[in-house]
Amino acid sequence: MVSGELATPGYIDGCLTPVAAADRDAYLAFAARSAQLFRDHGALRVVEGWGDDVPAGTHTDYARAVALQPDEVACYSWIEWPSKDARDAGWQAVMADPRMAGRDMPFDGKRMVYGGFVPIVDRRMGAGA
Repeated sequence: MVSGELATPGYIDGCLTPVAAADRDAYLAFAARSAQLFRDHGALRVVEGWGDDVPAGTHTDYARAVALQPDEVACYSWIEWPSKDARDAGWQAVMADPRMAGRDMPFDGKRMVYGGFVPIVDRRMGAGA
């Protein structure tokens, strides 16, 4: 792990999800319930973003990454964890949590893009700004 004055310990899961614009309310409800589950199992922070200014690129872009359809919006989310170990245990607990059973996802999970990341820069207001 790269460390130094700009890096903080922890771990981040990032996710790019295609969501039908008509399903915004269902996605918001799903995301709120999911955020509570992640917080209950060790996540420090859960952020969901609804695509607002997501331009088409020349070679690649968010739309191509998730095979976005004309009636869909690219949503970006991330989950902050205290460590990779906490993340691994948290995900296992979330998937085993009975509150996850029978939940319909209001998006096409097959086109979702996700991954885990080690923070290398975390510059916040007041932190040497």
